[in-house]
Amino acid sequence: MILTCPACATRYQADEAKFPPSGRQVRCAKCGHVWHQPGPVAAPESDAAPMPVSPQAAEPSVSRARAFAPTAVVPEEQGEPLARGAMLAVIAGWIGLIALIAAIGYAAMRYRQEIAVIWPQSAGVYSAMGIKLNPQGIDFTKVDYRRENEDGQVVLVVTGNIVNAGSRELSVPQNVRVTLSDEKNHEIYHWNFTPNVQTLKPGQSSPFLTRLSAPPAAARHLEVRFAPHD
Repeated sequence: MILTCPACATRYQADEAKFPPSGRQVRCAKCGHVWHQPGPVAAPESDAAPMPVSPQAAEPSVSRARAFAPTAVVPEEQGEPLARGAMLAVIAGWIGLIALIAAIGYAAMRYRQEIAVIWPQSAGVYSAMGIKLNPQGIDFTKVDYRRENEDGQVVLVVTGNIVNAGSRELSVPQNVRVTLSDEKNHEIYHWNFTPNVQTLKPGQSSPFLTRLSAPPAAARHLEVRFAPHD
């Protein structure tokens, strides 16, 4: 038989053989509420005449059932609350979702350069997070400059490396621009040069060198970047 707690509506499966017709006291294993549970409804009487039972013989039996029926605590093993399975399913779902988000986050950071190459629009998302990426996969490293004196004239020499930071062979843009700006970062001069390499394998680098005679005296900052052909 199914028992339902009037206080918390928790349902239990109980053995109806343990309940006399007059019922008995039961206590909810979840909230502790105690109530009187009626016994199972008797089957309809058959057409056969019932055997006579004297009141004196029946009275003590009913009296003992009422007097000594103990309070029953329905154990959880007989009727585990139906809500527990749903709760476990929800918890498992949240754990799976958190694990999935963590895996996506790890992959997005671990392979950020490859993602930027395949999906250039993602570079803006990484930039908003303070992570600068080159969507082309080709970048500059160890950029440096020095001033030399040749035949009484100042020459600005710019050096560095062009590097493939991606995971596959990439074409190298064939137009590199060097920009000079003043102390307020206003451009005052620029020139272009062509790299001496056309493709780079993953992790491969190629050095470059470019020179400018008589650079502007007001130049304070230098930038090297790829630029579209003029």
